[in-house]
Amino acid sequence: MTVTDERNAMGEPPAEGDWQADLAGAVRSAAELCRAVRLPSDSAVDAGDWPVLVPRPYLSRIAPGDPRDPLLLQVLPRREEHESPPGFSSDPLGETAAAPVPGLLWKYRGRSLIVTTGSCGVHCRFCFRRHFPLPASPPKLAAIEPALQRVERERSIHEVVLSGGDPLTFDDDHFGRLVARVGEIFHLRRLRIHTRMPIAIPNRVTERLVETLRASRLTTLVVVHVNHPAEIDASVEAALGRLVNAGIPVLSQSVLLRDVNDNVETLADLFEWLVDLRVMPYYLHQLDHVAGAAHFEVPESRGRKLVESLRARLPGYAVPRYVQEVPGASSKVWLG
Repeated sequence: MTVTDERNAMGEPPAEGDWQADLAGAVRSAAELCRAVRLPSDSAVDAGDWPVLVPRPYLSRIAPGDPRDPLLLQVLPRREEHESPPGFSSDPLGETAAAPVPGLLWKYRGRSLIVTTGSCGVHCRFCFRRHFPLPASPPKLAAIEPALQRVERERSIHEVVLSGGDPLTFDDDHFGRLVARVGEIFHLRRLRIHTRMPIAIPNRVTERLVETLRASRLTTLVVVHVNHPAEIDASVEAALGRLVNAGIPVLSQSVLLRDVNDNVETLADLFEWLVDLRVMPYYLHQLDHVAGAAHFEVPESRGRKLVESLRARLPGYAVPRYVQEVPGASSKVWLG
């Protein structure tokens, strides 16, 4: 067991820089990923314009030699990605039209979203922004400033969501300056962080990150993206615990994915485990119709039945809202 493993096992914050090494050492090709999980070389498929990115902490949770492993299916390119069925597009949510200035998405009343960076901790093959014109990396605060200035002029906005990419791919210095800058906007009351980093690279939840979130005058919430119980190991539990123990509300959102989590046992295990970790299940998303991800789609009728079954098995607070994002709608559409 390494020093980092020992810290994680005890729930202690990792040393600065550990997470950056995890990201720098990520698997970055389909061929390398197949070798790492002991699959035949002919399992590797061209990743096209959405490159492979799998950090070692996430990779360690994939079962070797299993081509149907639910974590592997989320990150390994498949031939179906190169098919183009009707109804799937490069901008399924109409985000280009919802951007009054580059990097700012303003779709819902009272809140707006800032696309902070094009960097992620893991590349999910179903990502709805895989074709979106994401900011260059490494990012600079100057690139986000026009979006922040627009938020400053709109006093009806009370909440800002930091998304991407993943805002927690910023280092602690850069992220701290961003949070401080958002806090200067006097009419804002809440700051929401959308991230997959505590799942993909748990070491990202450093002591300094937690203090940055706690120190903000804004009510700060963290929303993590997790799709399967196998994505949660002791290091993820410790990372989530560091946030919750600091008084930072943590919610989860998941995407309903064919062959990954489209059965009631998997979803029930995931949501009940999250509740045990004091993470509140928030949304279960119907797949966004992004080009290259059609093979992940679960019929809406099946999704509704799954949610009905979850309600029969779990307490109400453990069942997330089953939703779909519809371009032009004033809010997410509830499906169940």
